[in-house]
Amino acid sequence: MTPVVRTVQDVAPAVVNIHTARIVEQEVNPFGTLFDDQLFRHFFGDQDLTRRFEQRSLGSGVIIDGRKNLVLTNAHVIEGASTIRVRLLDGRQYDGELVGSDPDFDLAVLHLKDARDLPQVAMGDSSDMMIGETVIAIGNPFGFGNTVTTGVVSAMGRTIETKQGTFTDFIQTDAAINPGNSGGPLMNLAGELVGINTAIYAEAQGIGFAIPINKARRVVDELVSLGRVQAVWLGLEGQDVDERIAGYLGLGEARGMVVTQVHEPAVEAAGIRPGDVIMSVGRVDVEDRGHYLRILRNYTLGQDAVLDVAGQGGRRTVTARMQPFTDEKALEMAAKRWGLTVQVRGRALAVAGVRPGSPAQQLGLKPGDVLVKIAGEAQASLTDFARAFKRYRMANTVMLLVARDGRGYHVRLRV
Repeated sequence: MTPVVRTVQDVAPAVVNIHTARIVEQEVNPFGTLFDDQLFRHFFGDQDLTRRFEQRSLGSGVIIDGRKNLVLTNAHVIEGASTIRVRLLDGRQYDGELVGSDPDFDLAVLHLKDARDLPQVAMGDSSDMMIGETVIAIGNPFGFGNTVTTGVVSAMGRTIETKQGTFTDFIQTDAAINPGNSGGPLMNLAGELVGINTAIYAEAQGIGFAIPINKARRVVDELVSLGRVQAVWLGLEGQDVDERIAGYLGLGEARGMVVTQVHEPAVEAAGIRPGDVIMSVGRVDVEDRGHYLRILRNYTLGQDAVLDVAGQGGRRTVTARMQPFTDEKALEMAAKRWGLTVQVRGRALAVAGVRPGSPAQQLGLKPGDVLVKIAGEAQASLTDFARAFKRYRMANTVMLLVARDGRGYHVRLRV
């Protein structure tokens, strides 16, 4: 009965299999490449070329609250799912209801319907983990039993870049983590949950990553109470560092973000001024303003960020607290920076007003135009629009899909 065996036996009942099904739509042309879709419709009428089929996937999760029937897993495990089925090690199965999910943190919380007498895992503290500490990764990828791998903590605070975005503050381990184990627990030898395993980094071989439980708990609190994670910011706007600015400040290389405006008094009081260059956030080097925004999506409300700032007085370290970035603030800023206001019209989002001389007017947008997509993200509500502005507010060019008189146009909004 080694510590690993004891931990696995204690935790195994709380590790679950998650089986999801999603409906995928795909256009099918019966003539292959002989006719394109438009030519097919010309000869054969407006027939429905869409075919729907069910796509299934498997993943893992862990019960974090047996009394409230809550399961924690990865967001990508349940992404797009139309049905979620959760199976326990003892054979019990329950329908899973999505409480909340956030792809920026790759975390999701499920509620098990009509479940009783559920086991749960003991929570640990990921802040006191040490390099070389033994950890155990547990998953339930097929629903018939758990899979277990062991390793050591290789590094803390790792940052990785994926197609899904920038993810910071990972636990790195050499314990093998495969896609079926994604969402399962990372345990210490005291039998405590210290991380949530994730398999989003497909390029990694012999390397596993886990989301620290201290970070996950902050996200869980917001998902359970609000159903989402509140957007945060430091109240800063900026631009990329060019060679001239880098030379003037003696930076050595053109990277970072030059602060052009400070909107939040609390951040201004921390000592950040226009003209300062944000070199790093939380020990993650900032490449440009887009990278700065991606890093901030790893933070939650009220969390402190340590910034490395360069200015005329040299380099300094500043600690600033994350502030709420409300939808109302985003709509107000969009009216100023992009020059347009929007309103919901039926099931669509339409342009309500265009400010004279603004980027929106120069583009030719008019009241009544329908905003279908912003940077590829569908728009149907003020929340959708606010979310898109928060993400692309500092971009010089934003791609829009606009509908006018029943026809769609891809246009570039240049700011």
